[in-house]
Amino acid sequence: MKYFFILLAFIFITNQSQAQLFTKKKIQYDANQGRRSTDNDLLRWGYFLGINVYDFNFDYNQDLRDIYVKRSPGFSVGLIGNLRINNYMDLRLEPGLIITTRELYYSSTYFLGTSYNNSDLMREVKSTYIHIPLLVKFSTKRINNFKPFVVGGVSTALNLSSNEENPNDNSNGQFRSVKNTLFYEMGFGIDFYLYNFKFTPSVRGVFGINDELVRDKDPNSPWTSNITNMKTRGVFLNFTFQ
Repeated sequence: MKYFFILLAFIFITNQSQAQLFTKKKIQYDANQGRRSTDNDLLRWGYFLGINVYDFNFDYNQDLRDIYVKRSPGFSVGLIGNLRINNYMDLRLEPGLIITTRELYYSSTYFLGTSYNNSDLMREVKSTYIHIPLLVKFSTKRINNFKPFVVGGVSTALNLSSNEENPNDNSNGQFRSVKNTLFYEMGFGIDFYLYNFKFTPSVRGVFGINDELVRDKDPNSPWTSNITNMKTRGVFLNFTFQ
């Protein structure tokens, strides 16, 4: 339902602002309703709403069937702090809350010589991240009321649902991952200048740097023994308002 409201808001904004966007006159958007805010401001603030899809990338010790990751759309919300460097470059801090779920499906080949139930072949990984990216935004010259850009940088995330310190492991049905993760990020988007605010849809890829798997106590565990590295990767679709 929350994704429906995000989509509905996007359609409403698009319909209401179509005439503004395609006019040849450059709009000086008033983000504070008391004075004119422009791209020349040293600091600007805003917020974002979005949808995310997270995945895992696995490296394996042995050539067994890949672990299948079932991905589900998640929800993102956060704040934006923008520091202007020059006309074409900005430094951005975008702390946010990321909620997502992944399901891991194991092949029965992982359990050869071991008794198992059907429930052992699936593990649900729920993640709630406090996600803090530091990004550099490279923009083109403004074209009427549009300004395309690319963005890249690094980020860190605290996974509040990691179970890293849980003494139970997969033998008790607990799949564990580390609390702290590092990422690098790359993306692109377009700034749309409206009368009352600047609206920015963007797409960004997120790629984990460190191994996130907490291995089971049993070195021969069918759930973790064949995994060399488990790293997050994901895609964000964000709608930003400044």
